[in-house]
Amino acid sequence: MIASQLSVFAENRPGSLAAVTAVLAREKINIRATTITTSDTFGVINLIVDDPDRAHTALSKAGMMVRIRPVLAVLIDDRPGGLDRLTQLLYQEGININNAYGFVLENHVHAVFVVDVDQLEKAERLVEKKGFKTLDTEGLAAVEPFHYRY
Repeated sequence: MIASQLSVFAENRPGSLAAVTAVLAREKINIRATTITTSDTFGVINLIVDDPDRAHTALSKAGMMVRIRPVLAVLIDDRPGGLDRLTQLLYQEGININNAYGFVLENHVHAVFVVDVDQLEKAERLVEKKGFKTLDTEGLAAVEPFHYRY
């Protein structure tokens, strides 16, 4: 299954992220995961949200440069070597990971690793053939991460 990631291109200055989150909050769009990469004066805010099409429209209307990219959200074991199993598989097949980030769903059980790869369809077929499960946008929106104990 393919998921959708929003990439928002923004100036690296105070308030850029706040502008993005304000639009999404106003539209009642839930952020499920995010990563930010900066380089001097500009950066990219990558987001997994519960309604990427509506988020894309709202952010674009707010004057932001935003793009929807297809990504794989792969369920991996949350244990030593869980991520290595996936990355070695992609490497052995010559699939390049352009961008990636992950989060734990259930401590010592499952995690999700989101990958933007150069050969998406090949990677999707490969990981599913090797027994990995993938989540689409709806599956990511429904994820219930583990709860910390306070």
